[in-house]
Amino acid sequence: MNQPSLYECVMGDAYARLATEVQRFHRLAGRHLLHGVVQTDAPANWLAALLARGLGSPLRASSGAIRFELESGPVVETWTRHFPGRTMSSRLRLDAGRLVERLGAARLAFTLAEIDGRLVMRLASLRFLGIPCPAWLRPRIVAEETGAGDQLCFRVEAHVPGVGRVVGYRGHLVLPDERAA
Repeated sequence: MNQPSLYECVMGDAYARLATEVQRFHRLAGRHLLHGVVQTDAPANWLAALLARGLGSPLRASSGAIRFELESGPVVETWTRHFPGRTMSSRLRLDAGRLVERLGAARLAFTLAEIDGRLVMRLASLRFLGIPCPAWLRPRIVAEETGAGDQLCFRVEAHVPGVGRVVGYRGHLVLPDERAA
């Protein structure tokens, strides 16, 4: 058996209850290029757009192809999402039993849960420019993955209190053939 993925390490036995496609995606090791379709939402206002720019997330509503580059190692994963007109890259690693994502100037720590076969990521803490974000100002984040056929389906939204939607996108990636992975 291969070394467990970052997600398997965080989730333990709950990982086995995830949709098959979600498990397949998070067990990919090495370099992979995946393609799919995405719909993005524009940030709610100029302040949300400023925050979105700092994260590298989409700045306008669009619909089109997405190219996703995954570099998955035993302790770090790099995700590069090529949206229509925008590229967003982040690095994921484990820290104190949580999945930590470095995204631009933000460092987000997530707990992971399985709900009805879906992977649900819940924001546990946030640091921006190294400064801890107080709970009352912490963004409300929806980050979910599920599967359908040979596709990983995703939905991500981030709303900052008093600012509104900063990030919003949803779509799917076509998973590589299991023999090729």
